[in-house]
Amino acid sequence: MARSPTPQGSLRQRNVASKQAPVESAFVPEVELDKLSKAALSSRRNIQRGELEHKLALTLVTILGFVTRFWGISHPDEVVFDEVHFGKFASYYLQRTYFFDVHPPFAKLLFAFVGWLVGYDGHFHFDNIGDSYVANKVPYVAFRALPAFLGALTVSVTYLIMWESGYSVPACLVATGLILLDNAHIGQTRLILLDATLVLAMACSLLFYIKFYKLRHEPFSRKWWKWLILTGFALSCDISTKYVGLFAFVTIGSAVIIDLWDLLDIKRRYGAISMPEFGKHFAARAFGLIILPFLFYLFWFQVHFSVLTRSGPGDDFMTPEFQETLSDNVMLASAVDIQYYDTITIRHKETKAYLHSHTDTYPLRYDDGRISSQGQQVTGYPHNDTNNYWQILPADNDQKLGRNVKNQDLVRLRHIVTDKILLSHDVASPYYPTNQEFTCVTPEEAFGERQNDTLFEIRIEGGKTGQDFKTVASHFKLIHFPSKVAMWTHTTPLPEWAYRQQEINGNKQITPSSNVWIAEDIPSLPEDDARRHKEQRKVKSLPFLRKWFELQRSMFYHNNKLTSSHPYSSQPYHWPFLLRGVSFWTQNDTRQQIYFVGNPIGWWLASSLLAVFAGIIGADQVSLRRGIDALDHRTRSRLYNSTGFFFLAWATHYFPFFLMGRQLFLHHYLPAHLASCLVTGSLVEFIFNTDPADEEPSRSKNPKATGPRRHITARERFAGKSMAGAWIACFVILAAAAASWYFFLPLTYGYPGLSVEEVLRRKWLGYDLHFAK
Repeated sequence: MARSPTPQGSLRQRNVASKQAPVESAFVPEVELDKLSKAALSSRRNIQRGELEHKLALTLVTILGFVTRFWGISHPDEVVFDEVHFGKFASYYLQRTYFFDVHPPFAKLLFAFVGWLVGYDGHFHFDNIGDSYVANKVPYVAFRALPAFLGALTVSVTYLIMWESGYSVPACLVATGLILLDNAHIGQTRLILLDATLVLAMACSLLFYIKFYKLRHEPFSRKWWKWLILTGFALSCDISTKYVGLFAFVTIGSAVIIDLWDLLDIKRRYGAISMPEFGKHFAARAFGLIILPFLFYLFWFQVHFSVLTRSGPGDDFMTPEFQETLSDNVMLASAVDIQYYDTITIRHKETKAYLHSHTDTYPLRYDDGRISSQGQQVTGYPHNDTNNYWQILPADNDQKLGRNVKNQDLVRLRHIVTDKILLSHDVASPYYPTNQEFTCVTPEEAFGERQNDTLFEIRIEGGKTGQDFKTVASHFKLIHFPSKVAMWTHTTPLPEWAYRQQEINGNKQITPSSNVWIAEDIPSLPEDDARRHKEQRKVKSLPFLRKWFELQRSMFYHNNKLTSSHPYSSQPYHWPFLLRGVSFWTQNDTRQQIYFVGNPIGWWLASSLLAVFAGIIGADQVSLRRGIDALDHRTRSRLYNSTGFFFLAWATHYFPFFLMGRQLFLHHYLPAHLASCLVTGSLVEFIFNTDPADEEPSRSKNPKATGPRRHITARERFAGKSMAGAWIACFVILAAAAASWYFFLPLTYGYPGLSVEEVLRRKWLGYDLHFAK
């Protein structure tokens, strides 16, 4: 029987065969191995040299970032622009006094923490632009050092974003240099403002997500979880500073959706995953990028409520129940039960206007030709006056005294001075044809043929049936009983026939909080009346989530109400072209001024290359449709994935502003501008194609060459020239940006003062600079 060869026999046969082989066959592999070894060594050295260059460049831009942000930070020693708001809020935190702001608390808490570290007690309230910090002994340099520090870190993070994305040193320097040398970023990070925190958090969210995405082939590892959670934390800091931080969630969320969609592909390059595995990926991202950020967001509000325990200027924005959780609150001391036949003053919660009437009547015709009732005018008046006095009467005309007015009671209101009764009827108001007119009629009419039209329901916000109606404490809506419209006012003044006072009308939409009024006082009640003397009440408590929901509603409402015009507001289409800026501060004696404007050269270049990128993508898609593949796989992948991610960040931080009706300023573009600088740096890489790793290692075209020596190919010579070209482009771009940065420095740093001629030379576009005459 034939046996199969044993392993030993097989080995012997292989040894014999190897002895019979030509000598050079044993020699060639040694040469190839030597070449590969040298190539690997050379590659390692190139990597090490590249990392050293990146580290040196990162160190340089970081140092320059700190220099440009901290240089002359003590000037001016006066309150500048919106420091009146955010410096004041830090003082309120330190005094634990409740205030209201439309922005979340994170960045403001950081300012308060800095003040606490340096021992500041919050005695200065930053009331007016130009108030002296030195005279009032305010550690303003410490406050300004916080955004300056964060702004300098933004420069470093911008470089790290490019480096982590695999770009060359010239590309990294271009993107970072445009942030480093930008006058708007510098100006905004040298003052007590929130945008330094916002922009750094946005940049960190991009960096952390890139580091997370690079670990996509190591899912659920410790590093993978670390960068996922850090991405969520950065996103939370972003939205916890300003609500426009939501745009970063859109950026990262879009990238995550694309990533998850790729994971679903059964034909994916790295192998399909099961649906349970996909569920784990989805759950992990939902936890790290939605749930954890939301918990962090809630945490800052918990700190906010824990610190602000005393009554303050923010009380009026909150409900009575909320206000009673604050110590020293006026409601705890002065809320008085309102009884029938009391004379009260009624004030609108939002506009602070009093319900007012006088003997003048509405005109026969309004400007648009509509006819009025010619009844007695009922208006909103900003000052306390006897024409604001109204007596509250029971609907049943019961003459019994001492009865408390209750929630949901039907009442009439008698105007004391003119002795007429408040009425609303189906006649269009002066400015709102869809809203009802408010007027007054004589008592004979009120208790006769028009008795139903003079009935109003007291509806206390959040009140229970039968709850006592109180001064100050009861926020209420006055609902016209027959027509079910709510008494409402707005800030647009009436014409001269009403002395430019506010219009009062009946709003068919009852639910808006703008319908809320407060019974401010009872002027007819003597100071020594028993109702005014109360036992000291204890501070109440509310569940955290109830307080949080109430504050959220108020913040969103008042944020949307910021629609009034401002001399330095601008529209989103102005921003990429830097058409106008914002005047922050002026000093007449020295002709110094701080004017918030970006680096024109840098902004125009970045905006131009955004259009170039869109054109490249469009041209590539058309070429592919026609069967022309002009880009290699690696270049196209980087163009669409990396540069496309930066472009997505720009778009999601820019285009939503077109949907907003509130006041907008140039600083709203800063996060989008950072993203546009990243696009600029990556296009420098694309144009010069400086990455030598996108091709296989070149080999000699001589197939007989067996030694370690190899020829330099055209590809390698081109790569060297491309790198030289990239460095030249980097130098030219940064030199131009540096020249523009230096030219506008007096407007950014606030010194030195400029002559008329020097000011005029800097009015490049619509820059409304001071001292131009």
